[in-house]
Amino acid sequence: MKSSIAGLIAIVALVLLVSAHYLGLVWTVGFGIALAAAFGYGWPHYLAIPAKKTLGTVIALTGVGSALTAGLDAGGDYLVWTPILIAVGFAGVMVVQLLRGTGQKHRLESTLGAGTGVAIAGFASGWVASIRFLGEPGMTLIVAISAAVAIAIGMLPWPDRVLAPLTIVMAALAGPLAALLFSNVHVAQAAVLGVLVGAVMAAFRQLRTLSRKPEHVVGVVAAGLAPILSLGALVYFVEKIILH
Repeated sequence: MKSSIAGLIAIVALVLLVSAHYLGLVWTVGFGIALAAAFGYGWPHYLAIPAKKTLGTVIALTGVGSALTAGLDAGGDYLVWTPILIAVGFAGVMVVQLLRGTGQKHRLESTLGAGTGVAIAGFASGWVASIRFLGEPGMTLIVAISAAVAIAIGMLPWPDRVLAPLTIVMAALAGPLAALLFSNVHVAQAAVLGVLVGAVMAAFRQLRTLSRKPEHVVGVVAAGLAPILSLGALVYFVEKIILH
C-alpha cells in the first residue's frame, strides 16, 4: 500500500480534530465518533481477518461508546468509561471467535488483531477528553503539527532505516516550534511530546510497510486513522502529566 494515501487520510483526520477543538465539544465528540466508526469498520479489512463485519461492528461500537462517554461524563476523569468499554469490546471479540466454531484458521491472529483494534478505537476518546480537560487547543496543536510533520516524512519513498529516525527527529523539532507559536508549554516538554508522537507515527508506518495491501478502500482508511486515534490517549495523559 502506498504510504501517501494513508498519510493523506491521516492528515485529513488531524485537520478535523483540530478544527473541532475550535468549533466546540459537540463537534469534537461528533468527529471522534465518526472517525472511530470508520476505523472500526475498516480495521478487519486492513488486517484481512475473518468475520470482518462482526468484528468491525464490535471495534466501531467500542470507539463510538468511548468518544461519547468522554463527552458526556460529568466527573473530572473523562476517560473513566474507556477501559471498561475496551474490556467489553475485547470480550465481544472473544465471543465472536467462539461463535465461529472450532477448527477455524487464523483464530489467534484474528483475536489479537481485533483486540488491538478495540484498544485503538477506545483511545480516540482522548481527543474528546483533551478539550474538556483544558478547554483550549494548545496541546492539541503541538501534537497535530508534530504528527503532520511525521506523516509528511513518512510519505517519502525512502528506506525505513532512514525514515524511522528522521521521523522522530523532525517531530521532536516540530513540537517546540509549535509550542512557541501556539502554547505556553515549555519547549523541552514539547520536544519530549514530539519524540513520542514521532515514535508512534514511525511504528505505524512500519506496520503499513510490513502488511499486505488492503483489498478494500476502508482498509486503507483504517490504516490512515490508526495512528491518529492512538494519539488521542497520548494527548490527554501527557496534558495531565505536564500541565498539572
